[in-house]
Amino acid sequence: MGQTYLAIVNPAAGGGRSGELLGSTLKRLRDAGLELKVATTRSRGQATEIARDAYGRGQRHFIAVGGDGTSYEIVNGLFPEALGKEPATLAFLPLGTGNSFLRDFSDRGVDYAIESLLASKTRTCDVMRMRHRAGTIYYINLLSMGFTADVATLRARRFSNWGEFGYFSSIFLTLARFNRRPFPVRVNGQESFDDRRCLFLTFNNSKFTGGTMMIAPKAQVDDGLVDYVRWGPIGRMGLIRNLPGLYDGTHIQHRLAECQAVPRVEFKLDAPVDVMVDGEVLSLHCEELDVLPKALNIVA
Repeated sequence: MGQTYLAIVNPAAGGGRSGELLGSTLKRLRDAGLELKVATTRSRGQATEIARDAYGRGQRHFIAVGGDGTSYEIVNGLFPEALGKEPATLAFLPLGTGNSFLRDFSDRGVDYAIESLLASKTRTCDVMRMRHRAGTIYYINLLSMGFTADVATLRARRFSNWGEFGYFSSIFLTLARFNRRPFPVRVNGQESFDDRRCLFLTFNNSKFTGGTMMIAPKAQVDDGLVDYVRWGPIGRMGLIRNLPGLYDGTHIQHRLAECQAVPRVEFKLDAPVDVMVDGEVLSLHCEELDVLPKALNIVA
């Protein structure tokens, strides 16, 4: 097939599911004629180091074997090194937990990913660049702050080994606290920052998060824009009644919801805040978000 892919494997993804399915999945690809090299991570952040080193040595085709967090680490290894150079190509073997990004193209998971790889089904993809007080991160799915990030943060810090029960426990505890607060932002060069209280803000390149939650139903991965979704200070019971809308995208029709596609977002935060970015939980003092149009090729 002409290209050799470097498969960067997170064997811990999906509660160990990634490691268990790895052998048979890679054999299926090799039997079909795909040239593969494999690198396995042993610690958080190692996929970034592997991808950065490989790109510097001329490797241009990568496979993220794991969940959204694995591809997030690889993207941060490719950028900013790949800016202005030959674009890298990133494929996915979704053996992790969330696997939200690939759902924009199919809900068939691993089978679809393998078919796309074998057919060399590539397309361009924007990369989001978030500058914060301590540096810069890059992502291809979404970054959120507020309720959605609070749920992810609580799950990561207290219920990381509890599976689906930990996820629902985090939702109920976050509902109990229900902290609606301002995150001052300015989009599209507006004159003033929007410091109204809100339930959450998300900054999306693709539609889904949490596997099946369609947080940004209008997002396109190659339009050169970030889809900014804001849900105002909805009440606790109002949120519970409208939760199904987060899974079919109709939440953006709520009177307190706003959705717009913009090229740039500025932040005026007093301190770092917890954010969830492509399945990872971080604390960032966000300053500016912009888009690197069609900076990455993806197999999807």
